[in-house]
Amino acid sequence: MSVIEGAVDVDVPVHVAYNQWTQVECFPRFMRGVRRVDRSRSSMTHWVTRFGGVTREFDAEITEQRPDDRVVWRTVGTPRSAGTVSFRALGETRCRVALRVDFTPRGAVERAGDALGLVRRQVQGDLWRFKEYIEGQGRETGQWRGTISGGHVEPDSDLLPPQVPNWPTG
Repeated sequence: MSVIEGAVDVDVPVHVAYNQWTQVECFPRFMRGVRRVDRSRSSMTHWVTRFGGVTREFDAEITEQRPDDRVVWRTVGTPRSAGTVSFRALGETRCRVALRVDFTPRGAVERAGDALGLVRRQVQGDLWRFKEYIEGQGRETGQWRGTISGGHVEPDSDLLPPQVPNWPTG
């Protein structure tokens, strides 16, 4: 099992960074290697990733989610991975986003990428691209403020996150 940790300080309020992170469908905009993420329920996502020429599809369950604090997930089946992203206010207009991913590399390409530090660099790069993405927008594209504990969605919050329309600009 490999553990990757990284953090980035973001020049937006903690609730803005957190709200944007709940918009998993936007992950391909700043996460290299992530081709698509769909949310089928508040606590279940489906991922399509590509790393080193290898495409993988898997489901991940959000096991804990506390607004403006953390999101914890684990894959269902293979590949085995789990992670936590946490949010900490650094004042009114700044926050730290910290990410920890535990995963088991599968196949020669993933093992080599992990051994060479490529996976670690990609995760840190994704955090920096998230910083650029949310700071460039200055606001979140949507939000889902529900609470999940032990994979159980708290009553009255089992709604899919809102889909933000593409409003015309200009």
